[in-house]
Amino acid sequence: MSDHNDHDELANRRRRKRKMLHFDASGRDLVESEKPEETFADVGGLEDVKKKIRMNFILPLKQPELFAAYGKEAGGSLLLYGPPGCGKTFLARAVAGEIDANFMHIELQAILGMYVGQSENNLHDIFEKARENKPCVIFIDELDAMGGSRNQMRQHHDRILVNQLLMELDGLRTFNDQVFVIGATNTPWYLDSALRRPGRFNHMIFVPPPEEAERSTILQLKLDGKPLSSLDLGKIAKETKYFSGADLEQIVKDSVESAMERTFESGEIEPITQEDLKKAAKQRKATTLDWFATAKNYATFSDVNQDYQIVLDYMKQSGLK
Repeated sequence: MSDHNDHDELANRRRRKRKMLHFDASGRDLVESEKPEETFADVGGLEDVKKKIRMNFILPLKQPELFAAYGKEAGGSLLLYGPPGCGKTFLARAVAGEIDANFMHIELQAILGMYVGQSENNLHDIFEKARENKPCVIFIDELDAMGGSRNQMRQHHDRILVNQLLMELDGLRTFNDQVFVIGATNTPWYLDSALRRPGRFNHMIFVPPPEEAERSTILQLKLDGKPLSSLDLGKIAKETKYFSGADLEQIVKDSVESAMERTFESGEIEPITQEDLKKAAKQRKATTLDWFATAKNYATFSDVNQDYQIVLDYMKQSGLK
């Protein structure tokens, strides 16, 4: 009977409309909208990433007594890092879906105020709003822009904003039950070291570029609904190693431009061809390559705790030099 009730409760929770909280067009007020129901099932590939998030973040929340037996506590926050355009935001939304939480997407420009003291108040208000709507995931995009090293900050109020963020994160361990924070950054090596202490962003997850099968799926999704000739997306996926999701989207945009040029010339709707995609892919370089070059320097010369060894391992396995 208990199992049946548990199943019903889970079904009811899934049927409840979760909320997505974001700033309105003016950037002043938080507004609510229906939260799409993404979960890990909607995240193509990234099996190692999902496994690590389950072990470090989700399972401790669901089975705290099991982790306590090994002296591990539930808590701390996730830091997703990797090349730009590789789906960190989508992954954060899927984490919220996995734990059936509301989702609050925060960007730096929405927090920063014109007047000294306003930014800290904005940040505090965000955490207060999350407490009112728990369970809630706060997703802080471009965390390096707000959480850069305080030693390198020229503006006093920038340092104060980082201090405020540290205070709010410390509050997660005391009175912020059911409020979870996920940060995303392309440059984790610029983050203030205080953000990486236990209870703060102590779970670092590397989000790599999409694998070949994922690239094919992304291309398919981006081409959906457009006039197409017979395409072999597997071939394009094979030729776009290290391309990010954003890079692949640009290939589709370039291909659309080519097809539209022919349409204006012929006066009829011209489909996107294999040649369009192949040409667009050849004209572009994976934007992730510059990121890996920088990451390799940090991992090789400045990585005392071997935080970025996983990046070097990925580069070695995938043939990147």
